[in-house]
Amino acid sequence: MAAITMRLPVARKAVGPSAPRGGEKHLVAPGDTITTDTGYMRGHGTYVDDEKLIASVAGAVERVNKLVCVKALKTRYNGEVGDIVVGRITEVQQKRWKVETNSRLDSVLLLSSMNLPGGELRRRSAEDELAMRDYLQEADLISAEVQSVFSDGALSLHTRSLKYGKLGQGVLVQVSPSFVKRQKTHFHDLPCGASVILGNNGFIWIYPTPEQKDEEAGGFTTSLEPVPLSDREVISRLRNCIVALVTQKLMLFDTSILYCYEASLPHQIKDILKPEVMEEIVLETRQRLLDLEG
Repeated sequence: MAAITMRLPVARKAVGPSAPRGGEKHLVAPGDTITTDTGYMRGHGTYVDDEKLIASVAGAVERVNKLVCVKALKTRYNGEVGDIVVGRITEVQQKRWKVETNSRLDSVLLLSSMNLPGGELRRRSAEDELAMRDYLQEADLISAEVQSVFSDGALSLHTRSLKYGKLGQGVLVQVSPSFVKRQKTHFHDLPCGASVILGNNGFIWIYPTPEQKDEEAGGFTTSLEPVPLSDREVISRLRNCIVALVTQKLMLFDTSILYCYEASLPHQIKDILKPEVMEEIVLETRQRLLDLEG
């Protein structure tokens, strides 16, 4: 008979709205007046009524010079050109794949926007179109870059670089896109022995760091070798740390994930998801980030 863990209720400390990466945010609800100054420009998530700039969504106010917008706290992914995304193939169509990327509409990966196996560069032929399901099929996970945004908001993806392509063995974690911090690179080999791809769309891929980069594969060869127990434990711990950071409303980037991983080492992997342990390790992570900025 399996053991059941029971906890008595405890009084938790109130966590202040500290934002270690950029200061405290001004939060608004739909209908709140952001400003009555007519010199500001209206951005996403706002509208003008009676010479007042009013929020149309719940979120944090962001100002860039005279442009004011509201970034929603919980929303579908709104793609931008150059974003790194992790997606799942949902349908194979003529000369294209449909990809689920946590946005309002399915994204599109054209046959002409990807590397062929072996990385060869040539025009796509009818034989390539017939072999599309050999390259990628339904339920396959891929990493890609947003190439363009269609007029209806759908995204066009490409995997022309060898760092993109089909994903092999690992764990997928889905979070709100608002928790993923935009950085110069979203591919991180962490010193703990695993790697992460922080998709701007909120899909995070955790996988064992490959011993050598296969530059000739063109993003199609996936290792099916058994993953050692030590690597699986590291991946599981990272997965629970990411869930803890999101639960405690802390932004996800390589430093915050690594600090949270180090803070969780005294605890067992399954205990990280306990509310009191989660609060403790994220509080330590938040303090280390503040010390790093100070």
